[in-house]
Amino acid sequence: MRFLIKRLTFSCASNCSRSLFHHNAMNSRCVQLAEVGRLNTPKNQGKYDTGQLFLHRVFGYRGVILFPWLARVYDRDIPNKRERSIEDTSHVSKEVKGSTHTFYQVLIDSRDCPHIRAQTEAVTFLGNQESSRSLYAIPGLDYVAHEDILPYTTTEKQPLQHELFDKFLMYTSEKDPPFAAQETLRAWQKKNHPWLELSDVHKETTENVRITVIPFYMGCRDSQTSSVYWWRYCIRLENLGELTVQLRERHWRIFSLSGTLETVRGRGVVGQEPILSKSLPAFQYSSHVSLQAPSGHMWGTFRMEREDGYTFDCRIPPFSLESKNDESNPSGFI
Repeated sequence: MRFLIKRLTFSCASNCSRSLFHHNAMNSRCVQLAEVGRLNTPKNQGKYDTGQLFLHRVFGYRGVILFPWLARVYDRDIPNKRERSIEDTSHVSKEVKGSTHTFYQVLIDSRDCPHIRAQTEAVTFLGNQESSRSLYAIPGLDYVAHEDILPYTTTEKQPLQHELFDKFLMYTSEKDPPFAAQETLRAWQKKNHPWLELSDVHKETTENVRITVIPFYMGCRDSQTSSVYWWRYCIRLENLGELTVQLRERHWRIFSLSGTLETVRGRGVVGQEPILSKSLPAFQYSSHVSLQAPSGHMWGTFRMEREDGYTFDCRIPPFSLESKNDESNPSGFI
């Protein structure tokens, strides 16, 4: 049986060695296939350790696990299967029971970034600067759900290309996985915990299109007249059906504790109108929002068009924007 995940191909027939291969495209006419490791059996129980190499189940990139987060997942499909009106905003405050789930902070191999069907994720927070709109970012850092981890092993001592790999991990032949955390990783995690922490995940499915939202607090900037609070939110769209769909429009509503309600409409997301097909079912992106209040919430819809011409509004699950104590903003990751 052969699995094809984007540009990553591996075989796991019963009589094969479960070798893991990766395509390196030299140009449009020449493609090289290189063995990068051996596929392991995914864990149904327990957590993966720091230093575990993996493939992303959906986006197909190579990565390495830094450390886990235990998040609360609010899946609106589980407690209430009935259809709700798009214009009915009462579900914004509706209590949905959350369940705990493991996600991982990971590094993405920079060689795979150009081929990922998503934005190359970047953890962002406010820099230690006067401008309230100044953001600090490090690309190639992502958050991955436990079930999206496909673990593999390799004999390479530097199997991943990322500027932080050698700073955070060191090769140790007697360990499994053989990449152990350095003190710099532990110090980085402790220092930047408020800005890295993944605490809540929100999910909802409409017409076989599942939307997952993860919000992150980024910090606050004070001026003589007001304070501005910033959040980043990561959104993943995934087509669970057979028919291809395309995102055409977005419609956001942003409520601030100060009492304001803002409506935002526009074509596509981040300048794109992504197509979600059976072979390429998912798209992921990040954006930012600011409020002049310490909390608020967001919700909305994506207008989707199916290949048969049918259009529908796909609900974006409502999520809270909550600030944290940030007496001193960090000035950098390392």
